[in-house]
Amino acid sequence: MPVAVVRRALLLAGDLRAVAVAALGGGASALAEFGLRVGRPLAPMLAQSASTVDEALAATGVPAVVDVKLDGIRIQVHRSGSDIAVFSRSLDEITTRVPEVVAAVRALPAREIVLDGEAIGLDAAGRPLPFQQTSSAVARRAGSAGPAAGAPVAPAVRAAAERTGATVLTPYFFDLLHLDGVDLIDLPGRERWAALRGTADASLLVGRMEVDDPEQAGEAFAAALDAGQEGVVVKAPGAPYDAGRRGAAWVKVKPRHTLDLVVLAVEWGSGRRTGWLSNLHLGARDPGTGGFVMLGKTFKGLTDELLRWQTERFLGLAVDRGDWVVRVRPEQVVEIAFDGVQSSSRYPGGVALRFARVVRYRDDKTAAEADTIDAVRAIHAGRPPG
Repeated sequence: MPVAVVRRALLLAGDLRAVAVAALGGGASALAEFGLRVGRPLAPMLAQSASTVDEALAATGVPAVVDVKLDGIRIQVHRSGSDIAVFSRSLDEITTRVPEVVAAVRALPAREIVLDGEAIGLDAAGRPLPFQQTSSAVARRAGSAGPAAGAPVAPAVRAAAERTGATVLTPYFFDLLHLDGVDLIDLPGRERWAALRGTADASLLVGRMEVDDPEQAGEAFAAALDAGQEGVVVKAPGAPYDAGRRGAAWVKVKPRHTLDLVVLAVEWGSGRRTGWLSNLHLGARDPGTGGFVMLGKTFKGLTDELLRWQTERFLGLAVDRGDWVVRVRPEQVVEIAFDGVQSSSRYPGGVALRFARVVRYRDDKTAAEADTIDAVRAIHAGRPPG
């Protein structure tokens, strides 16, 4: 069977045996019968990275749409009648932690619906809170702050937050995968997004602009940054929803280089950091060997709170506790910002990161989803990583 057909069926069915039986018995036509099941999450479509909007448009083509990239938590929401389930990027169910999201989707005029989007905390001016505050709100539902006074919050979201007394998490949706018995994932983006606009209130939609050239895309990028957002995602309007894939149809652009890397070891700190694990050894995934290639070290960007957390975390992952270096199982993913990649004879990959600093830990990603050494070398060569 064609690999793409088998892969699509497996993503939708979630059952390898059922897909194999269908392939053997009915071939490609039987595999095409598998559809999305409301209530069972599917792997989200992902975006490649580019360093500029020009590079992104080169990948997607024009015309394109430019979505605001929010620094929140990815959510996939399934509704069937009165039953609503919310899933994270890693497909964990988080329904009870996000009552505002449930309330917003319950208010939509749909019997069955599957939405893709982000949930994010907002300050009093309607600007995004730091990612740690959004993720903490999901993890603990702590705090007594109600909805931000001036924030653009949908009525159902505001009411739910007032009932819980928790920090408000506003959902913003950017894709529609299923609506009232009809799967939309194979339709072009422009058709899915039109259906989304016809279903959800504008206050629940991610900011989006249609563009025909790099100048317009650049204006959208600048506007997103001015609003305090993370960047943009440039999307090809003719592409289907490619579940679980990081293809060229969606390309994210941020104002700096970032990579999701794996911590290979940590050094004990000195001075005011004595007693804490501080300096991180960073590795990129090597698809050829299944291992990791070290790219350098960093202790920058770490707050006292992060130092305390990572000391406990990495002592729990330790495989060799030396007097200076603690080597750990390569499991923890960390998002690293850096100013460039330089040639280096010090590290086995031949490259090293310049001025690396910690942005955040990525508990929503596994080591198998970390960025590859090929992506690092592409940046070094001046090519957009894919």
